[in-house]
Amino acid sequence: MTILVNGLVTTTLPVADRGLQYGDGLFETIALRNGEPLLWERHLQRLTGGCRRLGLPPPDAQLLRQELDQIAGTETRAVAKIILTRGGSGRGYRADPGAAATRIVQRLAWPAHSENIAQHGALVCWCAMRLARQPRLAGLKHLNRLEQVQARAEWQDEYAEGLMRDSDGLVIEGTKTNLFLVQADGTLVTPDLSQSGVAGVMRAQILDSTAALGLVCRVEPVTVGTLESAQELFLTNSLIGLWPIRQLEARQYVVGPVSKKIQAALQAAGCLA
Repeated sequence: MTILVNGLVTTTLPVADRGLQYGDGLFETIALRNGEPLLWERHLQRLTGGCRRLGLPPPDAQLLRQELDQIAGTETRAVAKIILTRGGSGRGYRADPGAAATRIVQRLAWPAHSENIAQHGALVCWCAMRLARQPRLAGLKHLNRLEQVQARAEWQDEYAEGLMRDSDGLVIEGTKTNLFLVQADGTLVTPDLSQSGVAGVMRAQILDSTAALGLVCRVEPVTVGTLESAQELFLTNSLIGLWPIRQLEARQYVVGPVSKKIQAALQAAGCLA
């Protein structure tokens, strides 16, 4: 693991940093292939947009890329994580407007995902933990991940992922993934994230590519009933790429042609590590 904090090689962070104190910041998790960050422009766009929404100073894109290249290494596959916080301040929620932001760039080992999941599908469960509805934060990859931490504690290794609903019972996403479903007529649907959830970069890549693949995709609220009537389900994020779901607790699904078509298109576009 290699870590830069504000450009310096270190593993320490001031205790007063607001990222630690309040989760006041954002992060990006990026797949590295032979040292090259995949979907970099999408990650940068989301990070910059998140800074704008939270009132954080935007990162210097050139400097951030230089630091990313510095730590990227040459492994066939690795993970880069970028964290931006509002920096340090005194006690209390009110931020110091003059405080300098903290910038953390690190390289991590590629996770031990089963290679079979992408081909044969994932076993997935329902999480009891619900996501709060908060439109001011919806879509952001902010540092407060307690809902996901609590949800992930609900199973061990018997499932690859857990699906989360919001406080109204609508299906939103997985603990670390976005969700798509394929209806009987071949239409793709992905949950509306205007009230909660994280708008993933792989989700955005798929939404932008469906028309070229001859597919129709809708973004709309998804109920449990809608999910259960779907022909195919699949999960996405920047590291796993696309995982079909073959079983959601006791309910079976097929690893179908639409999932395979999108997976192949992502591979051809160089989006998968």
